[in-house]
Amino acid sequence: MHGVKPVNSPFTPSLIALAVGLSSPLVLAETQDATNTDSFEKIVVTTQKRVQQINDVPVTISAWNGDTLNQLGISELDGLSDITPGLVIQEQSPNNPGYVIRGITSDSGSAQAAPRVSMYYNGVDISRSRGSYFEMFDLERVEVVKGPQATLFGTAASIGALSVTTNKPQQDLAAKLSVSSGNYNSKTAEGFITGGNDLVQGRLAFLYRDRDGFIKNIAGDAGSQSEDGYKQQDMQGINRIAIRPSLRITPTSQLTIDLVYDYEKNDDTGTAFKNGLLAPTGGDTSPFSYVEMSGSPYSEEVFGKKDLGIERELHDWNLTAEWQLSDQLTLTSITGYRDFDALEVFDADGSQAWFLEFAEQATGDQTSQEFRLTYQGEAVTYLAGINYFSESAKTRVPFSTEESIYLNCLGYLGSGLGCTNADGSVNQLSYYLTSGYASEIPYTAEYTNYGDNSSYSAFVDGSWQVNKQLELTAGLRYLKEDKQSGYSSIVPDSVLTRGALLPIVSTDGEIFESDADFSAWLPRFNLLYRLNDNTNIYATISKGRRSAVIDVSATQDSNGAVVADITPVPAEIVWNYEAGIKGDALEKKLSYSLAVYYMDYSNFQVTLQDDSGSYYTANAGSATNMGLEAEVKASLLPGLNAFANLAYIDATIDDDSSNGTLAGNRFRLQPEWTAAAGLMLDQPLTASLNLTGSLQYSFRSDVFFEEDNAPISGLDIAQPSLALVNAKLGLAGSDNDWRVSLYVNNLFDKEYLVDAGNTGGSFGYPTFVRGAPRFWGIELSGEFNAF
Repeated sequence: MHGVKPVNSPFTPSLIALAVGLSSPLVLAETQDATNTDSFEKIVVTTQKRVQQINDVPVTISAWNGDTLNQLGISELDGLSDITPGLVIQEQSPNNPGYVIRGITSDSGSAQAAPRVSMYYNGVDISRSRGSYFEMFDLERVEVVKGPQATLFGTAASIGALSVTTNKPQQDLAAKLSVSSGNYNSKTAEGFITGGNDLVQGRLAFLYRDRDGFIKNIAGDAGSQSEDGYKQQDMQGINRIAIRPSLRITPTSQLTIDLVYDYEKNDDTGTAFKNGLLAPTGGDTSPFSYVEMSGSPYSEEVFGKKDLGIERELHDWNLTAEWQLSDQLTLTSITGYRDFDALEVFDADGSQAWFLEFAEQATGDQTSQEFRLTYQGEAVTYLAGINYFSESAKTRVPFSTEESIYLNCLGYLGSGLGCTNADGSVNQLSYYLTSGYASEIPYTAEYTNYGDNSSYSAFVDGSWQVNKQLELTAGLRYLKEDKQSGYSSIVPDSVLTRGALLPIVSTDGEIFESDADFSAWLPRFNLLYRLNDNTNIYATISKGRRSAVIDVSATQDSNGAVVADITPVPAEIVWNYEAGIKGDALEKKLSYSLAVYYMDYSNFQVTLQDDSGSYYTANAGSATNMGLEAEVKASLLPGLNAFANLAYIDATIDDDSSNGTLAGNRFRLQPEWTAAAGLMLDQPLTASLNLTGSLQYSFRSDVFFEEDNAPISGLDIAQPSLALVNAKLGLAGSDNDWRVSLYVNNLFDKEYLVDAGNTGGSFGYPTFVRGAPRFWGIELSGEFNAF
């Protein structure tokens, strides 16, 4: 690992060569043949729960339609990071995604903690971290809204929201199928079929993705330390299935009912946590070379899964009814239910040693109901509604190790022997420590946290067109929360030490619980002023809130009795002050936006790890965050469009002694600079043949992966600045009914990290997770429309 390289600006020669301006990628409401025109269609979004042109919304938004994402080759959530200013999505695994908006991270997997970023799927909050990941297929649009949006999106939107809308059924018969194949034995198939009549329309969309791991795992191979043991698969492989049937029922012209069901199943080979201190047999400690992650020999008995990796199932039901009561008044009902069950078995020490073997079994379900009344008049528009949300979540973490290996690797035995030897062999000393009585001493433990939360809210949000130029908007949400947290553990004494190996107090399976009620008022105030027909300026003041946390664990009182250890962490409060400008120029061939913001935090919540590898929420005190975001899109020529964007963030925990050891530190996963630029091509070659393609450049300055901003065991826990290039080139029919394309992601095969430190870091053995190498392949698609 090398030190973090200082970065003053993202404007490298490569970026300048690609950038045409600063932009939001091309848009929600473009028609399919918009790239063949010399201007863009108007962008339409529903951020304020009503259809609006994006320039008329007094908040900062980035938005795309599904066709644009397909043309850019963006098929996973983290790909949105490459084209969105101020957004970073860390996809360590589908069981552990991290969402970062304006430098603030939302990724806690604890059932006791609340999210910061609202993930909305077809109008329903799905923000619980372990259940928020979903496959990107057959989408109508994606909107990323920056800044606190509690009035519109609920309390989880304390720093922003990501809203995804899937394609709905249509009456005309249509179908599409896309298949692709590439390196690492990758295979993808996705498509849809839709049709119906005046009363009922249906749609069936599906996705299948499979790819071998790109990190070789030699565990179980000849010459490894476990050649007679279980053969683990190569790491970072994926196997995913998703199916989405949906119905649209239109009994009258005033009433529309949408029923959508999503099913997803993941069977991935798991994350390659490469140990930065212990080399695999015959290898080195580079994160970019092979691993020897053998896991626990008792994995099936202790974890319920023999191999490393992730098994995850997700079910999601959505029922939305929209009733047009009059020309101005609409009643909307949205009912949602979502549940997930995920088991991830991981080798937290990332080595051949039977040392830090963990699993995480996360389950949860949530139910929500919202009723909303929207009035749209000539001068006044408002919405009012009520919302109920309930969730129940549980995260169980079992642990497996061999006692002598664990104690020796941590230096507790004073043996003078390292955890591993130069030839890769592991020092397992049980035979000597027990005078030949036992060759191994297996040890297991587990702890579980629970969270049952419900919230009730009422909200109102309205806009007043004062005159032709000035529009004022104000909103308020009242929130009432009931929260219950629980904790249990089973931590037996060690054979060798007569005490617990992990620094965890055992409750012997008894669940300790605590509950509390909270309430809050969350306002927003916006101003939009139309300088002329093409240019709007806006300003906003809004309050965000991340819910209070009741952190429950176990401790011992002065008499040695095991009792509940309850630590209340107050709600995190942020006030956001923002101003911006949006506009069009050159007869709509160019559109742009620029926003500046200042965010003031109190009771800033951070996720830390204790000596057992357990994550907990702590209050880091006050923090500030300021920055700017700029976007431009342009139609350079008929069939040639360009986009680019830029974001700057200056965010730290305030350098005040009252903020403890983290004072003055940057937020984790927060790049100071992000930038992107790209070209999109759809040019006729002949009367029946088009040349299509895209070129995309993304830049991110250095990031820290832990709040401490410091090395662990002498190794940097950071990623230096990084630039990646993706490209796609193909041929298509003139009406886009078929297409064949070659694609390549990470064109120059850059080596980079997506995470570092991790659970191993809390034991002094930091691990490193590499990013994806160069992926390339061929894609074929065909589309049928019966009209």
